[in-house]
Amino acid sequence: MRPLWRCRACGAEWPCQPARLALLVEYRDDRTALLVYLGTLMQEAGDQLAQLNGHARPPGLADRFLTWARARGQAPDDAVS
Repeated sequence: MRPLWRCRACGAEWPCQPARLALLVEYRDDRTALLVYLGTLMQEAGDQLAQLNGHARPPGLADRFLTWARARGQAPDDAVS
């Protein structure tokens, strides 16, 4: 997975659909903990991918790591309190 942040199983950008589903199941009782975990990984991925890309962070990391994990009906501003 690291430093390219691609799924070992399917090669898609991580978190891929199967990884997202597994994370939602694992953190089904604590969405806030999932968002904290994903935020930490997003920072790590951004740092590592920036090193590979000439120090430019790839666009869309928040969508890739966080936006999908918000509870349904939750506004972006209410994602983590």
